[in-house]
Amino acid sequence: MISFRSVSKSYAADHAVKDFTLDMPAGKITVLMGLSGSGKTTLLRMVNKMVSPSEGHISIDGVDVREQDSVTLRRSIGYVLQEVGLLPHKSVFENVALIARISGQSSAEASSNAQEMLELVGIDQSLFDRYPSELSGGQQQRVGVARALAIKPKILLMDEPFGAVDPIVREELQDELLRIQRTLALTIVLVTHDRYEALKLADQLVILSKEAQIEQSGSPAEIKQRPSNKFVSKLLGLER
Repeated sequence: MISFRSVSKSYAADHAVKDFTLDMPAGKITVLMGLSGSGKTTLLRMVNKMVSPSEGHISIDGVDVREQDSVTLRRSIGYVLQEVGLLPHKSVFENVALIARISGQSSAEASSNAQEMLELVGIDQSLFDRYPSELSGGQQQRVGVARALAIKPKILLMDEPFGAVDPIVREELQDELLRIQRTLALTIVLVTHDRYEALKLADQLVILSKEAQIEQSGSPAEIKQRPSNKFVSKLLGLER
């Protein structure tokens, strides 16, 4: 479980996050949804200490992240961005195996995990030797997910992971993510501003307004049936 307790993050006089408290259950998908500037990515990046809170505490399975070495922590948590960031001079297979080796795996383990994860996300072996520029956007994003999974994480952080692909591919990738989550029992924290994606993927949906204020949290079904206010209704398109 990932727990936030009275977490705030300020830059000068401005709060990106203010007094945020939430439990993100293990083995489930928690989706953070809100308008641009609502603090979603800041919250995500606090989990792996890429951003440090100004106040409050964040813990993973009861252990405060402040007590953990930053590099070790980041190597145990998968991270997927909208901008995949594959190394252009490395093949598909090398991109994934390299991250596995950096995480401390032997060459044999890294190679085995790279193949396993690429196959898990639907990348055929015929593409292993290709370079990122030779792949479609959807294929690149699949490789990005495989790379994050190759370190064998228990937690996967995803920041608008499918925002740069077309709607049909996006839906396919969402289905793949649900299948992977069920297969590996991952704890996933996903940031999106897309209402359809949020409602489809979330076990726990958290609707945020400015400064990461929680307007409502719960299952998509609960929120759709009983939106807490007009902001939630409008953001999810429930007024129609």
